[in-house]
Amino acid sequence: EKLWISLSFSLSLFFFPHIWTAASPSISNSEGDILFLLDSSGSVSYYEFSKVKEFMWDLVRPFTFGPNDVQTSIIHISTTPTMEFPFDRYLSRGAVQQAIKDTRQLMGDTNTGKALSFAKEKLFSNDAGARPDVPKVLVWVTDGFSSDDISEPMQLLKDMGVTVFIVSTGRGNYLELSAAASQPPEKHLHFVDVDDLPIITKELRDTMLANRLHAVDITSSSFRLTWPQLLSQETGYYTLQYAPTDDLAAKRTTQVSGAHTSLTLSNLAPETTYEVALIPESNVHYFSPQTIRVTTLVHSAPLRASCCHEPHAYSYLVLLSEQISPAQVLISDSRPHSFQVSWAPTPDSVTSYQVLYGPLRGNSAQLIEVDGTRNSTIVENLAPNTTYLVTVTAIYSSGKEKSLSAKACTQEGECAALC
Repeated sequence: EKLWISLSFSLSLFFFPHIWTAASPSISNSEGDILFLLDSSGSVSYYEFSKVKEFMWDLVRPFTFGPNDVQTSIIHISTTPTMEFPFDRYLSRGAVQQAIKDTRQLMGDTNTGKALSFAKEKLFSNDAGARPDVPKVLVWVTDGFSSDDISEPMQLLKDMGVTVFIVSTGRGNYLELSAAASQPPEKHLHFVDVDDLPIITKELRDTMLANRLHAVDITSSSFRLTWPQLLSQETGYYTLQYAPTDDLAAKRTTQVSGAHTSLTLSNLAPETTYEVALIPESNVHYFSPQTIRVTTLVHSAPLRASCCHEPHAYSYLVLLSEQISPAQVLISDSRPHSFQVSWAPTPDSVTSYQVLYGPLRGNSAQLIEVDGTRNSTIVENLAPNTTYLVTVTAIYSSGKEKSLSAKACTQEGECAALC
């Protein structure tokens, strides 16, 4: 029996894993310790083990690694649990990639319960390079079987605030694994064939990010903070602290009830990086504080035009100037071997665009570089009757990136009619 996973359309980009390697945008300002629990026992074939290693690297590839960003480690499930490397040993993409590549299978028994108890010790150990007040994530990749009990050590981990994701490449016991994963299981438990692991990579990563504090709706003077529902009105409250990174003494503090999952911070300075901390206060469960860094946008002077006499024209133009590109991607002029891709808006802060395209059902894609002043390009040399996934990525002068995807069909036959 399989757990059917509903995939958003953007996951189709992972049908192009090799192109994504070069073009994936970086994810920064995401602090946390990610521990992989890797089934290294004799029940796993060499081929399966190598595919799981590829999946592990694909999952963490976009993150920025370092003492103030993401750290990762691996614990082998075998007769005796073994740590492959501590959290603080490899703090760059290249070093983490090589360390995962060099990981060798240990064979032995599948003593997952022992490995979970060992993981609990290392996730909170200074000797293992773990940090005391950052989000803890456990990713357990398994063929679905264990030689010992996992329920008690897994519950202890979750009680200490660890978010548990389980990826089963075998049949496994759905009831047992759904109880072991963090709730809800549809977001934290995945059943997938080992060859299809790339299909779930982005969804799993997005859920990892959604399970922590992050900022949206960023303008030059405000941003909105959102976080997962950790507490309730009855079980506690949240303390939020924020200050410019270059003036931490100017820290401001506010509190909201446990029923809240978002808060807008306003009256901020433009083009300023803020250090933000979310501290869940509860007498029921311990939750690690979560921190992020958020940079407000450059302040834009009001746009004035003699033709703008509407009462709300001023506020509309200011909002427009703060939009993040691309806000929309349009496909037009579709022909058997080409189509046009357009996007908007095109703010001055964008230096260039990358247009990545490839067949929706295929394993190849191509990249077009477009100047930041342009808002369209023609994609040519395409196959007729074919559905393509097109992703437009804006490269900002600050180094940040934003992507948006759309489907496109070349003309002829049923494809054109369906699209």
